[in-house]
Amino acid sequence: MDILAIAGSLRQGSYNRQLAEAAGAALGRLHPEAGFRLLAWDDVPLMNQDIEHPAPGAVARVRDEVKRADGLWLFSPEYNHAIPGPLKNLIDWLSRPVSEAEGQVLAGKPVALAGASIGMSGAAHAQEQLVGVLSFLDARIMNQPRLAIPHIATQAADGVLALDSSAPYLERQARAFVRFIEREGL
Repeated sequence: MDILAIAGSLRQGSYNRQLAEAAGAALGRLHPEAGFRLLAWDDVPLMNQDIEHPAPGAVARVRDEVKRADGLWLFSPEYNHAIPGPLKNLIDWLSRPVSEAEGQVLAGKPVALAGASIGMSGAAHAQEQLVGVLSFLDARIMNQPRLAIPHIATQAADGVLALDSSAPYLERQARAFVRFIEREGL
């Protein structure tokens, strides 16, 4: 089983990137047979149909990574009660057909949603928007459990995430996502 994580913030030290890394560590402890990798996508250009065919190299690479994955685990912050612009841009590229013979790469893909924010919403608003967008694209969303961690800075020191009180919830989601992927047709 191969799980591809996508951190919705491009900042290297973002809490959501750190949350994704913590998820990979938890998954490694709970399911050492499962592969886990974090998508590098900071070179994906803004969506522009003028450059869609052939797809820019970064877009083709990201699409291949998504196709190869058995499941996607999204770790998204929330910007102004919404999906961060860069993440929405990535999804827009992934939503486009690869070619006349091959459709978009998100259809049928199992997806888990997690996120953290420094505010009280825990990125729940962004997750609701992601559910709408990804459902429209025919992804298979694991609705329970989702993970939305509010006030994430209280679980960090000097910008380094410790996940004191949220670690059990992250582990619960990791276990559930492996079962969900298995049920969805591996």
